[in-house]
Amino acid sequence: QVQLVESGGGLVQPGGSLRLSCAASGSFFSINTMGWYRQTPGKERELVAAITSSGMTNYADSAKGRFSISRDNAKNTVYLQMNSLEPEDTAVYYCNAAVRRRSTTPLLILWGQGTQVTVSS
Repeated sequence: QVQLVESGGGLVQPGGSLRLSCAASGSFFSINTMGWYRQTPGKERELVAAITSSGMTNYADSAKGRFSISRDNAKNTVYLQMNSLEPEDTAVYYCNAAVRRRSTTPLLILWGQGTQVTVSS
């Protein structure tokens, strides 16, 4: 079974930085796009940033210029470096990955358990 395990959330003051990590474990053939989403109470989960296996990135407008997504394919890990954090960035952040378990099976969309990021003084 493939799992995504996140780490790196916490409490930070406005203007501060955090780095989130998400590692995929288990047996699989390949991982395509990996990304980070976030959700606050009463709102839909929204994309923060995504990165393909070849390194192409996509950011939400709110993340551009402040957040940076990267991945280490050898470690099956995706990172989200968050700088200049604002109270509006407070949310539960979820890792997402499109995984192919075997070369002939369709992509499976997986989610991590979520990690809380709180930006407050």
